[in-house]
Parts: sequence; structure tokens; C-alpha cells
Amino acid sequence: MNTTQAAAAAASAQPRGRKEYPRRMRYLVIGVFLLIVASLFSALFFIYRDRGGSTRALKALALRVGLSVGLFAFLMLGYYLGWFRERL
Repeated sequence: MNTTQAAAAAASAQPRGRKEYPRRMRYLVIGVFLLIVASLFSALFFIYRDRGGSTRALKALALRVGLSVGLFAFLMLGYYLGWFRERL
């Protein structure tokens, strides 16, 4: 009887160490972060290149803010829904 209980306890025990999440979730977050950084540098490029009244830098910065807010909302929603409990 003790052997059965020990086997059941060992089977139900959670593994120790860092919890692994689906790799595509991690790659999605990294990809969006890289898009945010690329948008920031494109806005910097447009500021130096377009000395006139161009709105390309403004659009690039607005895109960066939108991506940042979207990533933050996605991470908060994922935590709330239990997609990931700790860090990615």
C-alpha cells in the first residue's frame, strides 16, 4: 500500500526548477520587442533625415507606443488567464 501511495505522490509532484513555457510564446514576445526597438530607431532615422514637415517620425513613434501597449496588455492578459505564471 505504501508503494502505491509513494508512486502516486511521485507522479503528481511537479518538477523542480524553472518552468518551461511554449517556445513560440517566448519568441512572440521577443519578436514584438524587436519590432518596438526597430520602430524606435526608424523614428530616429526619420527625424535626422526629414528636416521638413514629414510625419513619418510621428507615425513610427505612434507605432512604437501601440506595440508597447499591446505587448504589455498581452502579458497582463496572459498572466491573468494562466498562460504563464512566472517569467518567460
